Amino acid sequence: MGRPRVLSGVQPTGALHLGNWLGAIRNWVDLQNDHDTFFCVVDLHAVTVPHDPQRLAHDTLTTAALYLACGLDPEKSTVFVQSQVAAHSELCWLLNCITPLNWLERMIQFKEKALKQGDNVSVGLLDYPVLMAADILLYDADLVPVGEDQKQHLELARDIAQQRINARFGSEETPVLKVPKPMILKEGARVMSLTDGRSKMSKSDPNEGSRITLLDPPELITKKIKKAKTDPERGLEFGNPDRPETDNLLGLYALLSGKGREAAAQECADMGWGQFKPLLAEATVAALEPIQQRYKAFMDDRSQLEAVLRNGRERASAVAEANVQRVRRSMGFLSPS
Repeated sequence: MGRPRVLSGVQPTGALHLGNWLGAIRNWVDLQNDHDTFFCVVDLHAVTVPHDPQRLAHDTLTTAALYLACGLDPEKSTVFVQSQVAAHSELCWLLNCITPLNWLERMIQFKEKALKQGDNVSVGLLDYPVLMAADILLYDADLVPVGEDQKQHLELARDIAQQRINARFGSEETPVLKVPKPMILKEGARVMSLTDGRSKMSKSDPNEGSRITLLDPPELITKKIKKAKTDPERGLEFGNPDRPETDNLLGLYALLSGKGREAAAQECADMGWGQFKPLLAEATVAALEPIQQRYKAFMDDRSQLEAVLRNGRERASAVAEANVQRVRRSMGFLSPS
């Protein structure tokens, strides 16, 4: 038995923030030591909503650089760009043709985003979960790291693999596609907004002050934390549903300082906000400094970054093409001579 395979990725839309790092990428770094890991920059997902074509390639490159700056090791992980592996688009089309429309129409994220976009909703936004299913199923992923907001998408991928492909074109003894299992992320999986402790930190939030990006300079980090929403009570604590911002900021301090929840809670139990916020700002700046230094090194030497992505594309393409050929054969397509 080989190591269990894991696949995940982040869109190159907007700058990666603390939520992306603490909730996903930090866990990826740990996983690469004992899993067969594939991590892609999912740029095809980025165009399901209106995007700036002048920034897409640059943002894709900077996202990949941040993956590496955060600790992904190309000797241990396959790091690549989604659109550079053609099998993603091909398998998405094949899955489109066997996925019921009503499965997509009931997806919660589609309903929420469609409501915001009005008449500008694209077919791509509706089809986003099928492309995500293709991403996962192409690599025979055993496990997919997911937060609460992605559970429904992973369930769709499992249903497509099991009910629509394996049940129709395979058999119990010889399934066409591996059915992945969710990997629920550990502590820190849900980092909340600095302006609303009940909403997840998001790249799409129009308020820049709602998030701290991994490339924010120290003075901007300090300014954002100083303006972060709090409550009038003294003393910080975990687990009080009436104090979501307190729970979030104390949780960030526990993670970024490396002290852990118990020690952070004891340290800050009687602390006022005027004393706590500089501590959080200092811990955040210190935690992000090495990431920013490594990022600058990769961006200053693009050849190293491009070599990582080229090698990642070659390895990912070999795995993906073999799997999409298996789906083609099972569905009855004529094989190329």
